[in-house]
Amino acid sequence: MPHDAFSFLTAGEIRFGRGGAADAAARVATLGRRVLLVHGARAARADWLNSALRDAGCTVTALACPREPDLALIEAGVALGRDAGAEVVVALGGGAALDTGKAVAALIPADRPIMDHLEVVGQGLPLDHAPLPFVALPTTAGTGAEVTRNAVIDVPQARRKVSLRDPRMLPDLALVDPALTDDLPAAQTLASGLDAVTQVIEPYLSRRANLMTDALCRDAIPRGLRALCSVMADGTDAQARDDMAWISLCGGLALSNAGLGAVHGLAGPVGGMSHAPHGAVCGALLPGVLSANAGAAVPGSVLDARLQEVRGWIAAALGCDAGDAFAALARWSSAQGLPRLGAMDVARADLPAIAAAAVGSSSMRANPVELTAETLQEILEHAM
Repeated sequence: MPHDAFSFLTAGEIRFGRGGAADAAARVATLGRRVLLVHGARAARADWLNSALRDAGCTVTALACPREPDLALIEAGVALGRDAGAEVVVALGGGAALDTGKAVAALIPADRPIMDHLEVVGQGLPLDHAPLPFVALPTTAGTGAEVTRNAVIDVPQARRKVSLRDPRMLPDLALVDPALTDDLPAAQTLASGLDAVTQVIEPYLSRRANLMTDALCRDAIPRGLRALCSVMADGTDAQARDDMAWISLCGGLALSNAGLGAVHGLAGPVGGMSHAPHGAVCGALLPGVLSANAGAAVPGSVLDARLQEVRGWIAAALGCDAGDAFAALARWSSAQGLPRLGAMDVARADLPAIAAAAVGSSSMRANPVELTAETLQEILEHAM
């Protein structure tokens, strides 16, 4: 940790900056004229892009993503895209909309059913055809899904959230315009922001960390903590919004190339068994996982040194003592309105099953230390 030899994959092109969304329709039109537009629950928020695409000579078919994607939504989107003869998929929204678009773009050309390609609950087979071109425009600063190679999908019959994953699922264009996040409500800003911060902390501590991801995360962790505090104090702070969009992008880049850890290892089963919102779950679990990793770290090791750095960055952002940093982060998040797991309808009776499922999750394999199911259940209990 970190590894000197590494490979690094990301989107075909990343465009970052305020105002960049104005070029979206023209860029999409170069990839195809029959467009499947995936948007969030409120179609009106995508009207500007729908109109711009039509003005650019495109035929547009819209798919609403009113929730985190599940099998039924993805299958409906694939059918809609095939019927429309879609040539390109563009997604405008938060992580759920981006993952929906990414999965639909991957599966429209596929011969096999989706379950053949899903990890854990399916066969995990690679895609048999290349995905359609895909363009991602995030409207939240959280998941970094605009530069990840997987889509997280809820499988209700298995009570799990699992990934559809293939390197070819990386977007052809990630267009990150922080202005698209300016009107995000405080609760979503907090939950998505904590997810973004988690996704630069976990790759930094990951057993698969490398020189490239370290370069991203060392800057992003302290910057993200400061920006999240600033934007929660003043939601109109444009610089803080810009910084959070950058942190989210860094998290997507880092997790795609260094993996995550126990926070996300637990968050998948939690979401599958409760439908609790992903970002809020990550925020509730982060302090406990950091404490558990610190308790298992060998004194004087690289991991111990990195955890001390993370403590210091949290302490500097929150104005607390470094020794109290993890607990202070939990208190700050709660004071900002982050609910506990119990308030997100996570059932205490499900905690042993959640912990057992997390042990075998793909994210857990990158956690820097081995955490037993018993320890994971203690983390869950503490977050209830």
